[in-house]
Amino acid sequence: MSGPVLFSPTKVGRLSLDNRIVIAPMCQYSAVDGCMTDWHQIHLGHLALSGAALLTIEAAAVLPEGRITYGDVGLYDDATEAALARTLESVRRWSDMPIAIQLAHAGRKASCEVPWKGGAQIAPDAPNGWQTEAPSAVAFQPHENAPTALDRAGLDRIRDAFVAAAKRAARLGIDAVQLHGAHGYLLHEFLSPLSNKREDEYGGSLENRMRFPLEVFDAVRAVFPADRPVTMRVSGSDWVEGGWDSDQTVTFSQALEARGCDAIHVSSGGLDAGQQIPVGPSYQVPLARAVKQAVGIPVVAVGLITDYEQAEAIVGTGDADMIALARTILYDPRWPWHAAAHLGGRVKAPNQYLRSQPRQYKDLFSV
Repeated sequence: MSGPVLFSPTKVGRLSLDNRIVIAPMCQYSAVDGCMTDWHQIHLGHLALSGAALLTIEAAAVLPEGRITYGDVGLYDDATEAALARTLESVRRWSDMPIAIQLAHAGRKASCEVPWKGGAQIAPDAPNGWQTEAPSAVAFQPHENAPTALDRAGLDRIRDAFVAAAKRAARLGIDAVQLHGAHGYLLHEFLSPLSNKREDEYGGSLENRMRFPLEVFDAVRAVFPADRPVTMRVSGSDWVEGGWDSDQTVTFSQALEARGCDAIHVSSGGLDAGQQIPVGPSYQVPLARAVKQAVGIPVVAVGLITDYEQAEAIVGTGDADMIALARTILYDPRWPWHAAAHLGGRVKAPNQYLRSQPRQYKDLFSV
């Protein structure tokens, strides 16, 4: 019998991956002025020993005002680049796991408090707050400060900031870039008719609403090295009637593929406070399946994937090419080891941990 699909190799563009498990970007809200700290070294370091195939660094804001919170990581100046370089140097000393970074702008959902202090939006004139920007002057919630609608100069400034961040990522030797087009942040705000009320060439029709996210993708793809992947994370549905949905996601994904996108990571929600999400195991897999059936590039599924057989079924049946873990791997940083033991796969482990291999799983670790 052949081994589990979950532990078979695959490729994203020219990047080879040992298995089908990727670590999703997870904000830690622990940066100082956009700069990574020792926390990020600890956090990313132990995930880099997990046996997954790819580690994605949390959403890195391309501008200071693009941060979700004052504690967000940035990649927008020499100081933030140097802090990230220090973290990468430490992680890479002990792990050869490929590393990607998610580049982002939070749009109208920026200027917020960190989650463990409530996460509410901070007013522009309050400490740690600033004026937000978005496609239209429509707040995420009625009681929040309305964002400033971006003009042509603002669009150019943000596009150029994504380009500059991608160049910094390339200089740092990062293996792949993921653009954040999900969870109600800026690029998603352009896509959804619920947040995009523009009357120019960037609003109205689906073609117009896709225009700015595609311009950003094209600009980043043009400057990031051709032998390294550029991918995008999308929200497959707003879970609100009249909002962004699976059919529009498919059209957008096909447009990305035509422009050279190397993979699509399908999440959902985050754009509208009235969302009604049917949360449960694999609840976002149908959204990934719809994209997978429409494109020829790899598709990543994410969301309440916690069980080993569940993960194997997702990739084994072809619903997606890979699965992404977030909260699951925070709770169990050795999830890939345990999945390999359960399914009969093999996983890479550091030399220092080889003697931890249980006797009954003598073929678990690759050396």
